[in-house]
Amino acid sequence: MKKTGLLNSEISYLISRLGHTDTIVISDAGLPIPKGVQRIDLALVPGKPSFIEVLDGVLMEMKVEKVTIATEMKQQNPDLYKIITEKFKDIEIEEVSHTEFKNQTAKAQAVIRTGEFKPFANIILQAGVVF
Repeated sequence: MKKTGLLNSEISYLISRLGHTDTIVISDAGLPIPKGVQRIDLALVPGKPSFIEVLDGVLMEMKVEKVTIATEMKQQNPDLYKIITEKFKDIEIEEVSHTEFKNQTAKAQAVIRTGEFKPFANIILQAGVVF
């Protein structure tokens, strides 16, 4: 049994196989997941696990060099927008329309679906390198 870090085997494996500039998505319960993109569905009940709980777990193991969020987050989910901009203050944050965000998810290695029930609680994480 794994002692520390991510215990979810699918997410741990996903992160271990990422290369520089590969992307993954952490989504709320409602984001459509494109056909052909791996779905790691963690949604249990509304709100569980939360977007932030999953994001923090992923960030324990993933080197991120850029994030992408929908511009609508700023108005529709300002509390989360503030958390994201503080958490990634030293990393490029790209803001795109929600439509463009959904288009970009088709290129992701996987989408990790949370139980989050707040609007626009979605993020694309671009892998960096640790050297």
